[in-house]
Amino acid sequence: MAWGKKKGGRKEPLFGLPAALADLRLTAADRIPGGDDKPKKSAKSSAKRKSDDAGDEPPRERKVSAGPGSAKRRAKSRGGFSLGRLVYWSAVLSLWGVIAVIGVVIYVGAHLPPIQSLEIPKRPPTIQIVGIDGSMLAQRGEMAGANVALKDLPPYLPKAFIAIEDRRFYSHFGIDPVGILRALVTNVLHRGVSQGGSTLTQQLAKNLFLTQERTMQRKLQEAELAIWLERKHSKNEILELYLNRVYFGSGAYGVEAAAQRYFGKSAKNVTIAEAAMLAGLVKSPSRLAPNRNPEGAEARAQIVLAAMADAKFITDAQAKASIGHPSYNVKPVGAGTVNYVADWIGEVLDDLVGQIDESIKVETTIDPKLQSVAEAAIIDELAAKSVKFNVSQGALVAMTPDGAVRAMVGGRNYSESQYNRAVTAKRQPGSSFKPFVYLTALEQGLTPDTVRQDAPIEVKGWRPENYTHEYFGAVTLTQALAMSLNTVAIRLGLEVGPKNVVRTAHRLGISSKLEPNASIALGTSEVSVVELVGAYAPFANGGLAVAPHVVTRIKTLGGKLLYMRQPDERNQVIDPRYVGMMNTMMRETLINGTAKKAEIPGWPAAGKTGTSQDYRDAWFIGYTANLVTGVWLGNDDNSPTKKATGGGLPVEVWTRFMRTAHEGVPMAALPSSPGGWGLSNLAQAASQVSPPTAAGPAPTNNRPPPPTRANVRPEAAAGLDGWLMDRLFGGTR
Repeated sequence: MAWGKKKGGRKEPLFGLPAALADLRLTAADRIPGGDDKPKKSAKSSAKRKSDDAGDEPPRERKVSAGPGSAKRRAKSRGGFSLGRLVYWSAVLSLWGVIAVIGVVIYVGAHLPPIQSLEIPKRPPTIQIVGIDGSMLAQRGEMAGANVALKDLPPYLPKAFIAIEDRRFYSHFGIDPVGILRALVTNVLHRGVSQGGSTLTQQLAKNLFLTQERTMQRKLQEAELAIWLERKHSKNEILELYLNRVYFGSGAYGVEAAAQRYFGKSAKNVTIAEAAMLAGLVKSPSRLAPNRNPEGAEARAQIVLAAMADAKFITDAQAKASIGHPSYNVKPVGAGTVNYVADWIGEVLDDLVGQIDESIKVETTIDPKLQSVAEAAIIDELAAKSVKFNVSQGALVAMTPDGAVRAMVGGRNYSESQYNRAVTAKRQPGSSFKPFVYLTALEQGLTPDTVRQDAPIEVKGWRPENYTHEYFGAVTLTQALAMSLNTVAIRLGLEVGPKNVVRTAHRLGISSKLEPNASIALGTSEVSVVELVGAYAPFANGGLAVAPHVVTRIKTLGGKLLYMRQPDERNQVIDPRYVGMMNTMMRETLINGTAKKAEIPGWPAAGKTGTSQDYRDAWFIGYTANLVTGVWLGNDDNSPTKKATGGGLPVEVWTRFMRTAHEGVPMAALPSSPGGWGLSNLAQAASQVSPPTAAGPAPTNNRPPPPTRANVRPEAAAGLDGWLMDRLFGGTR
C-alpha cells in the first residue's frame, strides 16, 4: 500500500495506486450541477471536521444550487408530455372507432340481401270470402284495402302520422339523430323505454323487409335500409308507402282497410278525429284497436290531436272540436262460426286454383242469414241445456238438395276451438245410418209394408236391444224405421248383407271407411256430419247423387276468373220408386216416431234420429224439398252425455233452424214414387198392420180407423184423400 503526503505531513493511504493517480479523485467542485442533486446531510458532514494538524482550517463543502431556470424546464417538460399523450391516444381511439363502425356496417350489410336486388315487396295475397248475396263473410290473410294515393287523402291524415310519429320527417335523411338523442334523454329521465327514436322511414323498412324482433342487429339493418329508401324514393313516395302498408290491428293493413274496418268508410273521407285515431293505433295496434279498447283508442287519439295542434297542422279550435267525435263502426263482419266455413274453403283452394300469388275473392253458397240462424240455434240450445245433458259441443250443416251448403257451424265458439266438427270430426251416426239399411232392403225386393219380427236377437254372443228394452213382435218396415227398432235393423242388415249396406252408403255419398259387420246396421262406423247430410240429399232430390260444395266462383280482385264450378253429373243413385218409399217411411219418423217434435208448418218433411252407444252422440238428419239439415251434439272427448238422444236436443235445434229457413218460401212436396206408391200402398200397409204395442203384434184385422177429413190440413186435403194425406203429411196433431 502506498501512502501519499498532505500539507502538514499527513499521509493518505493509496491502496496500491501509484502516487500520480491518487490525485485524480473527484471532488465536489468536479461535479456537474443537476436538478436532482441536493446536499446530503449527515451527522458527519454537519459536525466540524477535526484535523490532525491544529493549524490547518478544514475545507468547506461547496453548496450547489440548480437555479430557477431548472424548475421551469422541469415543469415545461412534464406538461408537454401529457398533452402530447392525450392528442396521440385520442387519435388512436378515434381511428379504432371509425374502423369498428365500418366493421359493424359491413357485418350488418353482409346479412342483408344485396341492396341492388331489393324491391318493394308485393302485399301477401288476401282471400275475401263472400256469401251468396255478395256480402263479406270472412277474410283470410291480410285485410288490405286498395292503395290510396297521397294526393287523394285529406291533408290532415298524413300530417297526423307525422305529428305523432316523426315530426322531422321532411328534414332527416332516413334516421334522425336529433330524435334519437331526444328519445334517449327522455328514456333516461323516465328510467325506462317511454319513447322511440325510429323514423317513419325506419318503420317502413322494418315492415317491408325485416322481422319484428327486438335486437341490435335488426335495428342497425333497419337504419341501413332506411337510408337506402331515402336515396331511392322521395319523401312523399315513402309516406304513401307507409300509409298503405302499416298495420292498424284487427287484421287491417293500410289506412284504407283500417278506415273501412273501424269507420265503415274510405280513408278519403275520414274526419280529423278519425285520422287522429288511425294515427294513434300505430303505437300498439292490438292493444288500442277501437273494437277491443275504445277508451284506450280515444285517449290515444286525444294525444295525437294535441300533437297536431302543437305542430300547427291544425288549430287549437279544431283539436278541441274533434275530441270525442270519431264515428265508430266496429261491428264484426259475418257471424263468428262462419270462420269454420272459411277454414274449410282454405283447405280446398289449392285443389281448385293451385298456388295463390295474388289477392282473390271467393264466391260461396253460404246464406248469411241462415248462417246466423244456425249459429244462434246451436249456441242458444247449448247455453240452456248443455249442463243438464252434459253436452259441450254441436255442429250443423244445411245444404240444398243439389249439395250447395247454405250454413255450416263447426262448434259453439270458434275463438275457443277452431276444430271443425262438421267436416273434420267423425262420430258414430247411430240409428241415423239405418236408412241405408232399409234402402238396401227395398232394392232387394222388400216394401215399406213388409213385416219383420221385433224380438231379441243374438249374433255371435252379441245381444243388441231396443232403446226402450221393449219388443213389439211383427211390425212393418215403416213402423220399425219410425220407431228405430234395433233388432229389426240388424235382421235386415244380415238379410241383405252388410257388404251391400256399405255399398249403398258409399253410393249415396258416404266417403268414410265402413266396416261390413252386423253392427253396421246400428251405425257403429264413424262418419262426418257433412258427408252424412250429403248422403241424405238424394232422398230430397229424387235420387240424384250430389257432392257437397261451398265454392261457386273464384276471381282475382281485378276481375279475372280463376275458377267456376261446373254442374254436377246428375247420376241416378236411387231408383225414383225407392226414393218415394223411403220418403214415406222417414216421414213417419216425424209423425209417429222418434222425431215427433220436428215439424215445419205447411211443409212435408222427413228424417231420422240417431243415438250412439252410451249416449255419446245425438243426431238428427231431416229434410224438405228445400233444405237438407243435419245436427250433431256431443263431447269432443267422446264421453257419454246424460241420456241426450237424437229425438231431444238435435230435433229442437233442427226445428228452430228449419222453421226460420222456410219462412216465406213456397211449399214444395218431397219426391214420391212413380204411380203414386206413397199414397195407395201406404193406405194398404196401414190397413194390414195396426200400430205395434209392447204386448206383441196385433191381429191383422184390427185396423185403426182412418182419421176424419176434419183432421187434415186444408192445403193437404184438396184433391187427395184426407186420410192418406194425414198419413203422409201429419194432419193436425
